[in-house]
Amino acid sequence: MTRNRKRLAVIAGGMGFILTAVLLVMFAFSQSVAYFYMPADLAKTPVAPETRIRLGGLVGEGSVVRGTGSTVEFAVTDGSTNPVKVKYTGILPDLFRGGQGVVTEDMFAAGTNVFVADTVLAKHDETYMPKDVADRLKSQGLWKEGQGQEAQGKQAQGQEVKATP
Repeated sequence: MTRNRKRLAVIAGGMGFILTAVLLVMFAFSQSVAYFYMPADLAKTPVAPETRIRLGGLVGEGSVVRGTGSTVEFAVTDGSTNPVKVKYTGILPDLFRGGQGVVTEDMFAAGTNVFVADTVLAKHDETYMPKDVADRLKSQGLWKEGQGQEAQGKQAQGQEVKATP
């Protein structure tokens, strides 16, 4: 084998290896992708049963029904007329309640319109402050009721905070 043919064989082998690695990575990502939907999106374009998705919106007021054990059923809505019924078995986040933002993940049960979630994430607004941090700021005299998290953070760092109307 000549020198040029050896070089060509090494380059072809390297390209084949890289192509195989890229295809394996693409396959792995395609198996773990979960697209985000709102209830109105699902009303327009239903997804196939047993397709993993993320469902987001607000927990319907008065829709939380606790079943046996740690099973909970609730509705997720986005203000549309088509709330989605969700069934979840597990421990709910502390921030979970009616009217609160929520993101659930898993799939619709085959043959039903019930979304069976394996993950429930409760959302909070931008003024959220963990209790222990708020307690420390209060004990240091740096906490002022009604201020947002940004102002409290500046004050804790010794920066001047101007009152907002």
